[in-house]
Amino acid sequence: MHSHHYSPSRRQLLQTLGGLGLAATGITPAARAQMQDSSKILVIFELSGGNDGLNTVVPFRDDAYYRMRPKLGIQASKVRKLDDSFGLHPGMVGFERLYKDGHLAIVHGCGYAQPSFSHFQSMAYWHTAAPNSGSRSGWVGRLADALPNSIAVDGGDSIRLINLESAQSLAVSGARSTPLVFEDPAALVRTGEANVQTLLEQQQTPDNSSNMLRHLYAHTQMAQQGARTVGDALARYRSTVDYGLVPSNLPKVAALIEARHPARIYYASFRKNAFDTHVQQADLHGRLLTYVSDAITAFFTDMKRIGRAQDCTMLVFSEFGRRPLENNNQGTDHGTAGPMFIVGPNVNGGLHGQPVDLTQLDATGNLPHTTDFRQVYSAVAQQWMGADPQAVLGAKFEGLKLFA
Repeated sequence: MHSHHYSPSRRQLLQTLGGLGLAATGITPAARAQMQDSSKILVIFELSGGNDGLNTVVPFRDDAYYRMRPKLGIQASKVRKLDDSFGLHPGMVGFERLYKDGHLAIVHGCGYAQPSFSHFQSMAYWHTAAPNSGSRSGWVGRLADALPNSIAVDGGDSIRLINLESAQSLAVSGARSTPLVFEDPAALVRTGEANVQTLLEQQQTPDNSSNMLRHLYAHTQMAQQGARTVGDALARYRSTVDYGLVPSNLPKVAALIEARHPARIYYASFRKNAFDTHVQQADLHGRLLTYVSDAITAFFTDMKRIGRAQDCTMLVFSEFGRRPLENNNQGTDHGTAGPMFIVGPNVNGGLHGQPVDLTQLDATGNLPHTTDFRQVYSAVAQQWMGADPQAVLGAKFEGLKLFA
């Protein structure tokens, strides 16, 4: 079929742009003029699969822990002790150093009421910050929308949110801000050129087209330019810092920050349900925690190298914890509450929130949450990014004091 026989609809154009993480947005020049730039950067790091919080932040003084985990419980002598009651998994050397430097805040018992044991459903709740209800947007996208200096993408304006994935996360979906979604920037350029450019050319030329098509054409150009900018930054990046065996896209984040990319928020993850440790957990979980600890510690070493450490904070979460009772396969099954981590030189380091009482489990034999995870989101949104947390979360949640 020849191209002139096919005239794609505006909906098809928007869908194609959506696949690139682009949508039509606009902002008035007056509003733009009022916006102040900021150097504060938030990196969000997702541990998919349900990280076992009890073997990450170990309650080594608690007899109930060892009663429920006769094989999987980590011996007190091996734990990297944080205080008289809690310590980190032995593989988390980097996190121990961050903690001792005052650069790691650990929040106990994070979860939500009526927890879901489904990976997909629970992760959607964490992505949207709307447990047991529906939301079409993600909390990270709404945070980008709510930033005091948030600039919607139109014409030459900058992308403020980058999602380092092959497909866009629900978390970064907002109303106004436009995420740039990529894992391989070369593929992003190819996608933009092959798909969108073809569609646009099959319409009228930009000079003669409707306002909508001119807008889409500008977005396509911007997507390709953005991809090239990203590619250039990655090509120029040279670091002596060792990120360990599984760097998890964090060197790409470092490269963009070093190149002074205007993005304020980066979203990355340890993917493919890696933390779903139902069988033979001990060795696998230890390796995973070492990879994460090494990569995150290296990232902040890299930020110090380029003089941007003071500008960066990282939030680390998983969609749920594991059951306190080990299973018959020397693993753990889907659970509920678990720790969240906030990392960086500006955090109020230490242990936060109420530890979960292992002798007071809920009716399903799981840990009742002691901290609503949105209290952590609220603190990060307000205390670090300077955004109105109610605009981000849709309701008021008392933020913990997580920043010095």
